Amino acid sequence: MPRLAPAVLVCLAAPAFFVIQWAWLGWLLLAAGIGAAWLIERAAVTASGPSLTRDLSLIALGLLIVSVIPLAAELDNMAMLRFTLALGGAVVVPYVISRFVYRDRAISFPWRTRRRWGRLQWGWLVAVLVLGWLILPFYFITSGVYLNWPVVDTPELIARLFVGVGAVGIWDELFFICTVFALLRRHFPDALANVLQMIVFVSFLWELGYREWGPLLTIPFALLQGYIFLKTHSLAYVVAVHLLFDAVVFAVLVHAHNPGLLPIFLI
Repeated sequence: MPRLAPAVLVCLAAPAFFVIQWAWLGWLLLAAGIGAAWLIERAAVTASGPSLTRDLSLIALGLLIVSVIPLAAELDNMAMLRFTLALGGAVVVPYVISRFVYRDRAISFPWRTRRRWGRLQWGWLVAVLVLGWLILPFYFITSGVYLNWPVVDTPELIARLFVGVGAVGIWDELFFICTVFALLRRHFPDALANVLQMIVFVSFLWELGYREWGPLLTIPFALLQGYIFLKTHSLAYVVAVHLLFDAVVFAVLVHAHNPGLLPIFLI
């Protein structure tokens, strides 16, 4: 599958930007991936149907926008403004170019579907809370990764952390699922596209703070989010799952920085 190589190169730019943090390598991988896609497609790039070159260029643009800021968690006004502009731009700019320049509807945000959530969907929401309560405190505290987030020891900082964790969680689904995953699905089988978006998703989470053995949690989480979206076609549902997960993350971070304030965990 020669078309796979350009997509792999573009997705590998994410660990270059966010894991090893060699921006020059990320730029080279993006250029190589888009260039290879163009060589494979050539005349098809300007055709009315899906173009791998165009779609990879949208993913690359989003990655470039995110990569211009440090992703270390900070809670001051300027840091939150940087996150808002960069992460917001990484979603809005590819969407606008796709819709109004490329004139297609490759990127969409299907918030609701006409199907009601069944017992399985409601059960998974409960399971997310239980699994998070069991696993996340052990991960954050024993590995020390909670120190990758700032100390939150005042009501204002706790409120800022709550807003920041939730906002980034929503953005994750808008970018990794509704943008990256959606664009890749136009060219590859769903399972393969899901693995590719996972590479981008997990790389971002690594720089955000989910380090040490964090990928053992974030890899299955990213894959599950893609799978759940395929089954439900509902952005609302994957956001609900993510926000429940992030609610536990928030509580664990407050607990880790303020032992005894939230005595609801086993560690």
